[in-house]
Amino acid sequence: MRSLRASKIAALLLAALPVTFAGEVSAHRRDEYLQAARIGIEADRIHLELALTPGIAVAGTVIRDIDHDRDGTLSQTERQAYARRVLGFVRIHVDGSEPLHLAVASSRFPDLEAMRGGDGTIAIQSDVLIPPLTAGTHRLLFRNRNAASNLVFLANALAPATDRIAITGQRRDRDQRELTIEFVVR
Repeated sequence: MRSLRASKIAALLLAALPVTFAGEVSAHRRDEYLQAARIGIEADRIHLELALTPGIAVAGTVIRDIDHDRDGTLSQTERQAYARRVLGFVRIHVDGSEPLHLAVASSRFPDLEAMRGGDGTIAIQSDVLIPPLTAGTHRLLFRNRNAASNLVFLANALAPATDRIAITGQRRDRDQRELTIEFVVR
């Protein structure tokens, strides 16, 4: 009797789950600003891709941060300034070097309605030429120093485009503001 009753309760709970959580399903939480970094390593360059997706609850704040003249549109100048500001928080070191100089190679901004709806992602890319890496073991340190509230971070190495480079390890801090990539150049 008891197991039949427990089974019925479990079935009712499972049946209710899609209804209960249907409005909450999302790629990220509504009240956070997701900043995802992907880092590609080549023998003579580092490629950085940032995907920035504001949740619905923070989208207005992000838009106001970009729209300096408060005219309700994001001009090319405002977009470029924001992309440079975002990159200014990022530090990349290779083998303990001074931080690499990150410049905006490209950026793409969604329309404002997509951002307000939590579906708009800002994409920023940077390519940095580095002295050719010698054969052997190397280490890249990525750090996002943005301290604004409501930020959530992800960081990952991209699969190398060549067999000359092999990613041998990735270590992240707890909130993924920092990623250490260990790799070998053949």
